Amino acid sequence: MPRATEHATTTPAKPRKPRAKKASTNGAGALRLTGDRLVVRTPGSGERKSAGGLLIPATAMPAPKRLAWGNVTLVGPEVRVAKTGDRVLFLPSAGLEVELDGEDLVLLRERDVQAVSEAAAPNAKDRAPGQYL
Repeated sequence: MPRATEHATTTPAKPRKPRAKKASTNGAGALRLTGDRLVVRTPGSGERKSAGGLLIPATAMPAPKRLAWGNVTLVGPEVRVAKTGDRVLFLPSAGLEVELDGEDLVLLRERDVQAVSEAAAPNAKDRAPGQYL
């Protein structure tokens, strides 16, 4: 006996719309870090000036051995030494670069933080720690 074949009706696949990107803000509810992670905003572009005033681009230097100060933007649940708004001293090559809301930030582990400077009081002078007058 001949076998009856079933023909499934196929409709051409519709092109999918790309998913709308959710706006991630640096607020506490939008992004949660895991473990002992910190997200730090580093000032400047990584370029430095020599003592003579020459500009040294970030790409001209080998692996940096110079520590940098950064402002803590987000803090993971297991971080004990820093909180949002503190300034931390860290080795830039120890962190991973991450882009949030179009801004380049650094993702660090708590153990990579060398020092913490608490957020200054509102009436304190605005200066970076470690600079002498």
